[in-house]
Amino acid sequence: MKLLPLTDHAAAEDSSTLVLPNDADPLQAALDGVTRIDLHFPKFTDGRAFSQAFLLRRRRSFTGEIRATGDVLADQLAQMERSGFDVAVLRADQDMATAQRVLAAYPGRKVGKYQGDAVKVQPHFKDVQERAAA
Repeated sequence: MKLLPLTDHAAAEDSSTLVLPNDADPLQAALDGVTRIDLHFPKFTDGRAFSQAFLLRRRRSFTGEIRATGDVLADQLAQMERSGFDVAVLRADQDMATAQRVLAAYPGRKVGKYQGDAVKVQPHFKDVQERAAA
């Protein structure tokens, strides 16, 4: 997952970026020509953007960039990655080094050894078994 400080986040400037409000239904969004979707966390306690990202990846098969914006905290990053986010724009008071340590603590799919996630449905242990059998 790519991390961006708030100062490096460029707001949507063209039709290839969709800014989806957190109360919008991602299953109804028009995705033709969209390469980036910005999902907003108005408060860190509001998790609707997690569900939106998951639905975009799993039900809509969206393969472009999904970016977390708003009240994004370092301790949410592992779950964001598992939900389908590619990029997180950290809240201004969040330390980039701390955020990088959080992600490093959960490399790859370590968190989901026994369950799939939004991007890789198959559990990690199944991937390991298949590689060993090959």
